[in-house]
Amino acid sequence: MRKPKTAYITSRFDLIYGPIEQAAIAERVELLAPPQTPETVADLPDWLGQVEVILSGWGAPVLDDAFLAACPQLEAFFYGAGSVRAFVTDAFWETGIQLSSAWAANAVPVAEYAHAAILLSLKRFWAFSQAVRQDRAYPHKEAFRVAGAYRSTVGLCSLGMIGRMMAERLARHDLRVIANDPYVDQVTGANLGVEMVSLETLFAQADVVSLHTPWLPETVGLITGELVASMKPNATLINTSRGAVVDEEAMLDVLAARPDLWAVLDVVWPEPPSPESRLFDLPNVILTPHIAGSMGAECHRMGQYMIEELDRYLAGEPLRWELTREKAAIMA
Repeated sequence: MRKPKTAYITSRFDLIYGPIEQAAIAERVELLAPPQTPETVADLPDWLGQVEVILSGWGAPVLDDAFLAACPQLEAFFYGAGSVRAFVTDAFWETGIQLSSAWAANAVPVAEYAHAAILLSLKRFWAFSQAVRQDRAYPHKEAFRVAGAYRSTVGLCSLGMIGRMMAERLARHDLRVIANDPYVDQVTGANLGVEMVSLETLFAQADVVSLHTPWLPETVGLITGELVASMKPNATLINTSRGAVVDEEAMLDVLAARPDLWAVLDVVWPEPPSPESRLFDLPNVILTPHIAGSMGAECHRMGQYMIEELDRYLAGEPLRWELTREKAAIMA
């Protein structure tokens, strides 16, 4: 099998490509240089002219006119992370170079986080935990209305890769799952085991709402204060998508007025929030610092996905996770 001339260019090389992944890649390609970063190739070294394949990840080089001119042999760019917006340019899309991203691999831990948060929310884990710590005693369970994970309703906002993973996971439980996605019809929703509803119905009926909406110009502020205010008593809002899809100030106004509601926020905007933000003050807000995505050894899954894509490339097969300009435009 042909071994393409290849380079690693990423600021997070060891995090994404562990020893197992590095050994597997070394068997398949001819590495032209030790692992590089955007800074070490800023002067566009001559060996870039031979590169046919680049393996990258977080901290990728910007694929602008100058970089692309220095890589006239480049055929494929494998990005071992999620969103490509930070480094892909209009000039790149005009080249025809294949681009694949490990966005599907990064979706797995996000779905796992959201799945866990949904089940804990249905038990009102957050309220019980706070009450025990505050009162230094066990509260009467009857003091908290608990929906539980039986015949309660979970709402999924958007059914992209992560939303569909969520539908699959939630199908294992005795739950009613409803969803809103302007690109998904009732038949497709039924095949996923969910009932498609309006955004207003989703917020009004769900015991837990989980957001999986990409950050696009049309989704900024999509989740309004009115939607949050319409949630059932003791409901929970979970956001593992992007903070900008929520009208944060309006949400905080509602949460301040409705202490029965809870918000579990792994993402906010701006990120991190200002130290003066009310996010730190409201007792019914649970903040985690954008940890739902790949961390630790989970990152090696993204490297493994790129090895599998490399194998497809070498075999002349279609790439499973290839991105086009159109597809990249609607991703987070």
